[in-house]
Amino acid sequence: MVHVGKVRLSEEVSDAISDGMPIVALESTVFSTLGLPEPSNGEALQRCVSTIHNHGAVAAVTAVIDGEARLGISSTEWEQILSCETKVASRDLVLSMSEDRSVGATTVSASLAIAAAAGIKVFCTGGIGGVHHGYLETGDLSADLYALARHKVVCVCAGAKAFLDIPRTLEMLESLGVPVLGWKTSDFPAFYLRSSRLPIPSVEDPETIVSVYENASAIGLPQGILVGVPIPEEYALDPETSWALIDRALVEAKEAGVNGPEVTPFILELVARETHGESVPANLALLENNAEVAVEIAKRFQQQLV
Repeated sequence: MVHVGKVRLSEEVSDAISDGMPIVALESTVFSTLGLPEPSNGEALQRCVSTIHNHGAVAAVTAVIDGEARLGISSTEWEQILSCETKVASRDLVLSMSEDRSVGATTVSASLAIAAAAGIKVFCTGGIGGVHHGYLETGDLSADLYALARHKVVCVCAGAKAFLDIPRTLEMLESLGVPVLGWKTSDFPAFYLRSSRLPIPSVEDPETIVSVYENASAIGLPQGILVGVPIPEEYALDPETSWALIDRALVEAKEAGVNGPEVTPFILELVARETHGESVPANLALLENNAEVAVEIAKRFQQQLV
């Protein structure tokens, strides 16, 4: 059993660090029933881990298990994540560890904290949280944004979830000093949708991302980097239909009194239902695609050390 500070490493992750192997950290909320319905959540976990391994890196799923912050879990522990109904964000992380909570699925913010604590530079997720509609009245702002500003990790994602206030999300990231880059696109992705119609700088290769990271480190900037990867075109949802459905979902969530951390799973479930399951394969495809890009970046970081 190996620990880096308070983070317990799996044997595979510990060996990978010792051997100089590229490592990609993953959140676990997306693989729980809070992120995807069964059995798609299990398929997503298998596909992401396999994609990372098949492209020459090590997958390090983050979680809280038996009161320990974990980086890397074995396949024998997967079921605990798949059936988990407790979401652990950054504010919950230290409390979960103090209470010896049996299992908690880590969000983007908690996962970034765990990855950074262990010195992992690349993290992969589906889509980040951000500024919710009605923020001025509710104050509903994802901890993901602050985590990106605090932890020096490259976060590879399909942009922000489409039901968020994406213009304000990008404004907040700018205010926090987080570089936002588009992977072979100059249009910030919106999760199931390839385009939010909001411009961002485009990068064409992992070398540029590593260079941005190293330049930021050289001048003492603490922020991570957000890399937006468009969903593969053949899996993207129809924009017009999707925006109309999202508007409806936001109204229904408000009428039902859904708020805080319950908003995201409520809307994701509604979208999955109303698209007759079309959003689920889209989610799987973007996760797998993001994992491939994350491996490219992680491998480039390791090549810099050789």
